[in-house]
Amino acid sequence: MLINESIREVFKTSLLHLLQTKSTMKLITIISFISLIFSSVLIDSKKELGAVVNKSESTVTWNAKKVSGEHYGKVQISDAMLDYQNGKIKGGSFELDMTTITVEDITDANSNARLTNHLKSDDFFSVEKFNKSSFKITEAKTSNGQDYQITGDLKIKGISNPVTFPAKLDVQGDQIIATASIVFDRTKFDIKYRSGNYFENLADKLIYDDVSLEVKLVALNQ
Repeated sequence: MLINESIREVFKTSLLHLLQTKSTMKLITIISFISLIFSSVLIDSKKELGAVVNKSESTVTWNAKKVSGEHYGKVQISDAMLDYQNGKIKGGSFELDMTTITVEDITDANSNARLTNHLKSDDFFSVEKFNKSSFKITEAKTSNGQDYQITGDLKIKGISNPVTFPAKLDVQGDQIIATASIVFDRTKFDIKYRSGNYFENLADKLIYDDVSLEVKLVALNQ
């Protein structure tokens, strides 16, 4: 946090006076005043930082269903933050590194690689062009500080759409665990491959439009 000009001026004047004075009482008063200024600055900075998200413990699991079954896997979080104040979520965001998308339900190495590469292609997430997806909270409603209705902007392939979903908050000492289930319509993000709304006669090759993200953010309250 940057100290504004008025605080800078007060600090400069106080320091000059400190160097010139020989009174012990004045010295104590000025030192206390300077300490108060910096304490206020540090507290404000701490508030702005929010809760620090542990990316290695946080996870995002995707799931997509089709007529003949389903597929699921994970995507790594490249950046995240939670604005946690007075026992409640006020805001937050996370960013996904789409180059890390994995498939966990297919054990055969060749088949797994084939689907993973297909997900990265232009039929789905166009990872070469859009290697990041993100979500940012615009509104967090709660009546008890634990159960939330979250609204925010989900951005995939450079396209942003609003989504609303339920979330839960579990606070254990200094640790904050936020979990959420986000369901989005992939066609709104220009992912139309084998969608029944855009192609006919797909039969058992049809892939449903809804994709779910199970999000778990583990953070340390500062």
